[in-house]
Amino acid sequence: MTTSHSHNVFVAGASRGVGFEVVRGLRQRGYRVMALLRTDDARPQLEALGAEVQIGDALDPDRMNAAVQCFGDEPFAVVTTLGGKGFTRDEPRCDYLGNRHLIDAVKGLPCERLILVSSIGVRESAVALPEQVLETLRPALLAKAKAEEHLMASGLPFTIVRPGGLLSDPATGQGMLVKDERIAGSITRADVADLVMRCLSSAPAEHQVLSAVDRDRIRSDQRVEPFML
Repeated sequence: MTTSHSHNVFVAGASRGVGFEVVRGLRQRGYRVMALLRTDDARPQLEALGAEVQIGDALDPDRMNAAVQCFGDEPFAVVTTLGGKGFTRDEPRCDYLGNRHLIDAVKGLPCERLILVSSIGVRESAVALPEQVLETLRPALLAKAKAEEHLMASGLPFTIVRPGGLLSDPATGQGMLVKDERIAGSITRADVADLVMRCLSSAPAEHQVLSAVDRDRIRSDQRVEPFML
């Protein structure tokens, strides 16, 4: 089952990883994509894909308010993969603050879906990971938890996708979404991007929190039921 949806998509965190793969996939499917970048470094690669680019720091709420106006009065969707990289304990993590600014900026606009790429290990899915892993990732997981909670309380139509361990290998086509928060595993960034793009037009995925894993890389002895988009 699908729902009508816009072909305008604002992608935050598009310079690398899942965000970059989302931009690539959306452009291949004919979407108009506005990519938000903190620096100019990835601009040539994104523009070569046919994406439009805005430069701005997601930690600046005024810049975010201006950036999301890019489609005017036209309906649009948002995909955000914003997250910290190399932050110290004393610096703000974009995992929460950047996403909070983006969510707040979108309120009141014709946003048809906001997809937040989070992580297995956040909130109730902490049961899926060993304690040592949780401790290592704790600052990021806590910040991502606050972003998830802020989005769920925002009133926006949302989907939260929590990938397992991210791999840079080529896509396998075996990525799947599951509701069971106990499931862990790994998945390629390209396969996560494919699942995110499928969620954009999926009515069943609205207001869902879903884990993303590769069918052949699941760490579980339990029977795994895929979520049907």
